[in-house]
Amino acid sequence: MPEPAGFRRILVINVCRIGDTLLATPALRALARAWPGARITALGHRKRVEVLASLPWIAQTSAISKTSARWLGRLPRPFRAPRQDLALVYGFDEPLVAYALRAARRVIAYRQRDEALNRALYRAVPAPAFQSAHSVHLDLQLTDALGLPHAGYRLAYRMTEAEGAWADARLRSLGAAAGALLVGLQIASFPTKAYRDWPREHFLAFAQRLRAGWPKAHFLLFGGPGDRQRTAWLARELASGCTVLAGALTLRQTAAMMSRLQLYVGVDTGPTHLASCFDVPLVGLYHCYSPSRLIGPLEHPCFYPVDHPRPYGCAVETPMAEIAVDAVLAAAERALREHPPAQARATR
Repeated sequence: MPEPAGFRRILVINVCRIGDTLLATPALRALARAWPGARITALGHRKRVEVLASLPWIAQTSAISKTSARWLGRLPRPFRAPRQDLALVYGFDEPLVAYALRAARRVIAYRQRDEALNRALYRAVPAPAFQSAHSVHLDLQLTDALGLPHAGYRLAYRMTEAEGAWADARLRSLGAAAGALLVGLQIASFPTKAYRDWPREHFLAFAQRLRAGWPKAHFLLFGGPGDRQRTAWLARELASGCTVLAGALTLRQTAAMMSRLQLYVGVDTGPTHLASCFDVPLVGLYHCYSPSRLIGPLEHPCFYPVDHPRPYGCAVETPMAEIAVDAVLAAAERALREHPPAQARATR
């Protein structure tokens, strides 16, 4: 049973990238399920914490960083915000843990390098071994330290009605052919994880072969500003039926557009985690260094992973080009066969 029973104000600090922000949402759900009346505040990276906005069990989201954390919570006590009953801190940034100790009566975090911080923690959770479990289960270790039951493993995101209406209007403006199959492509990860990238020539061959069976397929190319050059190249090669959205949308606009897809195909990166929050057939491409069993979406109703074929001898230098176009096309065709789009039609 959870202990103690009186947590009414809960703070969760998780300063990280898009994917890691979403991977902690099952832990947030477990907190909300254990204490349904609690007010949960989520602090995160200023460019990513917005993915938690509109979740029904999050009362407030705000930005924090290692730098700002050094100054927060240092006002004289009469001028401080009400103290939290409980705080959970992800990661190993000691200024964030130190702030949580100022802001909350009890703090749970991974064991830090500073033993003085560890002694002040309500629970000091041993740092998990690398790839010792699925990333969702690793994040649940902080709520496990409270004895909380799990409340599902699906990543959580909530889109507003206004965002959905915006996406519908944007899609109408694209001029996609009537009955077009809307396919989202995420062709690159972020620069420090570039080993996860499938060659752009492979994406082109895949798109051309998919279009052979679905002539009205319209491809939406997602990504950040750094992906514009690669996505522009792919759009030129496909010539028509393709829209570059890389660097043109906010994070929440990206999610809204993803919610309207009929197929998503992407490498292992934050936008793919975002796409996994919707019941859209998802073909994910996974490097052998981070296979789908450790990072792929859990409890997704239409997930079709394509893992790197090398069963051993894997290193970050192992090329993603070893994933064959045939394998990705087969996964996409199976996804469309088992989850046929309501309006789009294939030629076979």
